[in-house]
Amino acid sequence: MLRRIFSALAVIVSLVAPVAVHAQGDYLDVYIANVKPEKVADFEALAKKMVDANRRNNGDRWLGMESVYGQGYTYVFISNRKDYADTDKATGAFMGSLAKAYGEDGAAKLLHEWDSCLISSRSELRKRRRDLSRKMPEGADYIKFVGDSRILRTTAVHIRPGRVADFEALMKDVKTAGEQAPNTQPLLVSQVIEGGNGTIFYVTSLRPSLGGYDNNPTTREILGDEGYKKFLQVSADVVESTDSSLYRFSAELSVMAPEVMAAAPDFWQPKPVVAHTPKSKAPPVQPAAQVTKQ
Repeated sequence: MLRRIFSALAVIVSLVAPVAVHAQGDYLDVYIANVKPEKVADFEALAKKMVDANRRNNGDRWLGMESVYGQGYTYVFISNRKDYADTDKATGAFMGSLAKAYGEDGAAKLLHEWDSCLISSRSELRKRRRDLSRKMPEGADYIKFVGDSRILRTTAVHIRPGRVADFEALMKDVKTAGEQAPNTQPLLVSQVIEGGNGTIFYVTSLRPSLGGYDNNPTTREILGDEGYKKFLQVSADVVESTDSSLYRFSAELSVMAPEVMAAAPDFWQPKPVVAHTPKSKAPPVQPAAQVTKQ
């Protein structure tokens, strides 16, 4: 979504990517903003203006989240993209919506104010790796899965140079074992193809609440003792570092597709709170006898 804010809509340049991710299809356009603590209220107010403009003018769509665990004052905005060309189309829809809502000068002012709220930002284009993901819902099931979720936990896995194939083979073993286990939940894997430093995979899970992460089977329980021993050995050889974060969905900072909102309208489309104004009491009616005496 907001990838295009700071680079004045820079054109995406196709870089060298692994053969496994050349096929067109499932892309995630991810914008990550680290906000100045004293500017959080201003940042959220600006984000809501962008949300309103895109909702009213058929603009871009995205899921907005804020950090719960991990780097503080961090916001993540994720948009689905069909292919590279779709990112350009979404850019035009996003900027066009702001211009319609606030005029060209107003849109430029809004983006400048947004920039002043930030410590830093970065954007990534990721490719879904369905071949490495476990029990990933499809079609209507996926829409409901996202619509009913409220929490996202993700781990960025940085791979050592030349060890990508080893990591992919390991994840396929984990996928096979996990899909055979009846009590495992979906685990989604994506790979950074633009905007990253080195080779990075994201291993992500969604839940309806924080409690959804309780009592999940461990990697050792899924793989068994021998499989887990291999998992540790290969991970030590091929993984350079990991970084885990947990985010909470924000309906106010999101522009979701109608079918996703329909899965949980009370969350995605909350009814506005109407302030209750107490009625003033009417003066007491005097008995007819007292009125006559007066």
